[in-house]
Amino acid sequence: YLDVTMPGRSVMPGRLHPITRIKDELLEIFGSLGFDTAEGPEVDLHENCFDKLGFPPDHPATDMQDTFFVQRPAGATGSAPLLRTHTSTIQVREMLRRKPPLAVVGPGTVYRRDDDATHSPMFHQLEGFLVDRDVSFADLKGVLRLFAQRLFHADAEVRFRPSYFPFVEPGGEVDISCALCRAWEKNHERTASCKICKGTGWLEVLGCGMIHPT
Repeated sequence: YLDVTMPGRSVMPGRLHPITRIKDELLEIFGSLGFDTAEGPEVDLHENCFDKLGFPPDHPATDMQDTFFVQRPAGATGSAPLLRTHTSTIQVREMLRRKPPLAVVGPGTVYRRDDDATHSPMFHQLEGFLVDRDVSFADLKGVLRLFAQRLFHADAEVRFRPSYFPFVEPGGEVDISCALCRAWEKNHERTASCKICKGTGWLEVLGCGMIHPT
């Protein structure tokens, strides 16, 4: 028999997935800096994923070993469909759709044929870009430094290193001081035994650069 006078069973509320929580936090940070949010399809075209970003035809990233191509019907022509390898396709779509000034971030899932201890065939990215007059690398550094300190810690150190990417010139890598060693804490030194930064005291968190003229 059902006793309607008994207390009801409690309902356990769910929680957001950690990736969703971080994505929301990232969008909030960039939104506070004036960036719009844009999205794009996960199945896109070769021209949006590579050609319009200035990748040369023989670039290794376009090899079958790195990209999931989508099978087309026999006789189909035009740019090959694929699972996007980065959210830079959103940059292409937004720059074709809108006129500057632009300040946009595009989050999303991306796919590459990687599967080892440090890579996954499906992972998540957020790409931001700013197009306006009188924008310099100093603006880029300022935005990324503020982003890193808001996401990780107000006293986190930020380091920029030169690096090559086909679609930016110049390009760089951004590192933050290790979140486990926590070098920003008083009297706390980096340890050679840290498994997160492998004793270097730095974590690579993103690549960046000025949009390439092509």
